[in-house]
Amino acid sequence: MIFPANPKGEYMPVSSILCHAQEAEQRQRAEDSAFENVRAVAAKAAAAWHKEGIAAEAREARQLRVQAYKADAAAAGNVDDDLRLSENPDRGRADQ
Repeated sequence: MIFPANPKGEYMPVSSILCHAQEAEQRQRAEDSAFENVRAVAAKAAAAWHKEGIAAEAREARQLRVQAYKADAAAAGNVDDDLRLSENPDRGRADQ
């Protein structure tokens, strides 16, 4: 899930913390409701927030790996060598 763009037109993905908080809130709503339809909708919402939380955790882990790689590359003086992070590491960048 991605929230609407900020004034600069950039999109900000939701964090895993928010996803898990929303999941817990929806699960609580499902438990507390006396209405079957509310329970069903809240249970589906909780499942969706759970899936989004897993995706957010993967995104955050990937960002940490990229940051660590860039820090290592900068320390080694290889700031421009980022082909290992590419989906196509056998190809160079378009500007080369």
